[in-house]
Amino acid sequence: MASRKEGPGAAGGGFGASKGKGKAAAAGDSAVKQVQIDGLVVLKIIKHYQEEGQGNEVVQGVLLGLVVDDRLEITNCFPFPQHTEDDADFDEVQYQMEMMRSLRHVNIDHLHVGWYQSTYYGSFVTRALLDSQFSYQHAIEESVVLIYDPIKTAQGSLSLKAYRLTPKLMEVCKEKDFSPEALKKANIAYENMFEEVPIVIKNSYLINVMLWELEKKSAVADRHELLSLASSNHLGKSLQLLMDRVDEMSQDIVKYNTYLRNVSKQQQQKHQYQQRRQQENIQRQSRGEPPLPEEDINKLFKPPQPPPRMESLLIAGQINTYCQNIKEFNAQNLGKLFMAQALQDYNN
Repeated sequence: MASRKEGPGAAGGGFGASKGKGKAAAAGDSAVKQVQIDGLVVLKIIKHYQEEGQGNEVVQGVLLGLVVDDRLEITNCFPFPQHTEDDADFDEVQYQMEMMRSLRHVNIDHLHVGWYQSTYYGSFVTRALLDSQFSYQHAIEESVVLIYDPIKTAQGSLSLKAYRLTPKLMEVCKEKDFSPEALKKANIAYENMFEEVPIVIKNSYLINVMLWELEKKSAVADRHELLSLASSNHLGKSLQLLMDRVDEMSQDIVKYNTYLRNVSKQQQQKHQYQQRRQQENIQRQSRGEPPLPEEDINKLFKPPQPPPRMESLLIAGQINTYCQNIKEFNAQNLGKLFMAQALQDYNN
């Protein structure tokens, strides 16, 4: 891929070696209904962002594992290396193949089952993610994309979600027809573009014992930080991003309304042209002259190109994601405020 922010598009070149193996791991063609992730994989993803992610910088990597019945088990992962546009000699596909070959030699699950990406305040519903996930899912049907939100995780709860493209959207992407008519025919809306798959994090018994020991040793003051009533700048930043997407949606609506006006204007011009030809043919017939030759009216009046509607759907989906994040954040803060009020009333 040219840029790490544009999604792991180049990874599609590595599917040729892993596609057959990924299919062989599947038990039948049943859809993935649950994603099981090893705790070590979650820690690797978090560590990857802490080491390379800064601000809105996006980090990405490959997910490895296998499919058991209708459950996708993610047992390992490795990151895409940090590089710039100047690294012309770096072959990302070759890097992935070397990594999977090395993991196979040490008897670690090496089958491609998807990819992961960090997000900045929930900003992940983009065309780059759509194209990358389509490439993965088209090559390996059970593939998922894991979205890790480090900012929400810092608020006190792990934010890790798994998404897949819906079958309807997969068919539209295969046809590569994103016109309003095609999306309307396929009944595609922003609500049914992505489907979220439930996630279960699995740890061994020894790790569970270690976590229990760490919880007992943790300081009480650290736990009280989760009860802080300060919302910091999380809510303000989310609202700012939401307003930016609403502005983009407004611009797309203006473009679409302009297209509708142009179509209506052209229809009127066609109707007037046909009426003029009809009147002229009547006059020629009265003079005993042959009628005018037939002409292809579509060549005279080329229909205006409709604006692509996929971008509007992605913006609407991103707006919905922002609204859900704001709703969850405010629900937590309101709970803290009601609890603080109850404690204050009790003390008084």
